[in-house]
Amino acid sequence: MNRKAINKLCTVSETAQMINDKKILLLAGHEKVLSQLPKGKWIGGTSPYFMDIEGGTFSKEKIFVTDLSDFQKNYRISAYQTSEMQKLLSDRYSNGFTYLLIPAFSEIHQHFALKAESMPGLYDTPLVGWITGIDLEEPGAAPKAVNGQTGELLDNKALALHIELPEGNMAQLEILNIFSQGSGDVITFDNDGFQCITCNVNGTETKFADYLLQNKIDTRLPLVADYAGAQINISIQEIDETNKKVKFYAPVRKGTEYRLSQPMNDYVTEFLKIVPEDNTSNNIVMSCNCILNYLYSSLENKKTGGMTGPVTFGEIAYVLVNQTMVYLSVV
Repeated sequence: MNRKAINKLCTVSETAQMINDKKILLLAGHEKVLSQLPKGKWIGGTSPYFMDIEGGTFSKEKIFVTDLSDFQKNYRISAYQTSEMQKLLSDRYSNGFTYLLIPAFSEIHQHFALKAESMPGLYDTPLVGWITGIDLEEPGAAPKAVNGQTGELLDNKALALHIELPEGNMAQLEILNIFSQGSGDVITFDNDGFQCITCNVNGTETKFADYLLQNKIDTRLPLVADYAGAQINISIQEIDETNKKVKFYAPVRKGTEYRLSQPMNDYVTEFLKIVPEDNTSNNIVMSCNCILNYLYSSLENKKTGGMTGPVTFGEIAYVLVNQTMVYLSVV
């Protein structure tokens, strides 16, 4: 398939024109601009942070547009409640991929993070997407997913765009991760969850907040688990010193062995090393990048090679991951 994916920042009027031209679109933007768009063949998630071809960008006025019209044989848009997540998997096309949006901090976000990996058939067809977010300077705002077909703004449903690919084409999902498991203490947890008080450090029960503070751990570095060579991050959101509680952006797993990431000398340099310079030669259709990479690498106004897309509050690569870049190619 020698088609070039369209991934770019657009004005509201430019986006509306593409919708009126019946394009099949993935959109990202602030809620106020997504709410202005006409109904059509699109889904959108809230985030005002982007990787643009000119560099990292913050905008409440523009919309990041990914046009899938030339890549699809068929499509459907569906929303799912927590109890319907298995149906999401059965609704996928056998040859294609599903692009999924889930509002951050919602019940369905928690459910997907904790239950997705145990759902039968999860890995049969690529499942890619992201967790929608907010302007970090607008505390109290609710992340949304927007169903362009109906105009609904969803704050506690998963929203999927299922894409069927033409015969002879195949979707491939990849994760770019600058972090790898360090050689330090082995850390395990007694329960699954987005927060903890205690953990086990080399088998000894320890208050995790005290461990992080006493050892002056750089919490920009995630916990990393090694799944048969795949490095999976669990990023630290907050240390609550008063209540001795640590919160995470993705759930830790009971019994999984974690170590803190290898330290790095230059976060920005290490991140830019792994980013492909040209997304067209790799047939990359879409990509998204974690808000933590954006913040910790100070990516505003910095180019990220040929990778463009929304900056997100969690990435979906079959399961919830974070502090990664995720991209999908069609070959």
